Amino acid sequence: MAAKKSQDSARYTELRNPKALRDYFIHDKFEAGIKLTGTEVKSIRAGKAQITDAFARIEKGGVWLYGAYIQEYSHGGLSQHAPRRERQLLLHATEIRKLSQAVETGGKSLVALRLYFKQALVKVEIATATGKKQFDKRADLKKREQQKEVRQAFKHRQ
Repeated sequence: MAAKKSQDSARYTELRNPKALRDYFIHDKFEAGIKLTGTEVKSIRAGKAQITDAFARIEKGGVWLYGAYIQEYSHGGLSQHAPRRERQLLLHATEIRKLSQAVETGGKSLVALRLYFKQALVKVEIATATGKKQFDKRADLKKREQQKEVRQAFKHRQ
């Protein structure tokens, strides 16, 4: 019986959007495939990408990802990709319909939460979100501080 391969940590990278949870209330999440070139996949595997400013729009009957940065692959040669190009997200028609209804009627935005590998495929988790106001951000900060103080009090008690 063949021994099972150990999972290489570099092959299972996950890139998160730290601004999303801070700046938005997250509602519904969707997993989408993404159309990429070969050099883009290799750059993502190397961890040379970021989605902090990434958002999605519904255009041309599909969903497109804007603002995602994928660095050019170092060994790419002449066939390089543009680092900030728009990329098509692959979703079912029913999911696209749900997203378009949420954006049109609810005044919500489509925000990229994370970019990750699922087996050999690159997936993007997008969510419908509404923007937080300044006082909402302050309330979240205050809540986090209180939780931190409670944890420290329990830690010192033991």
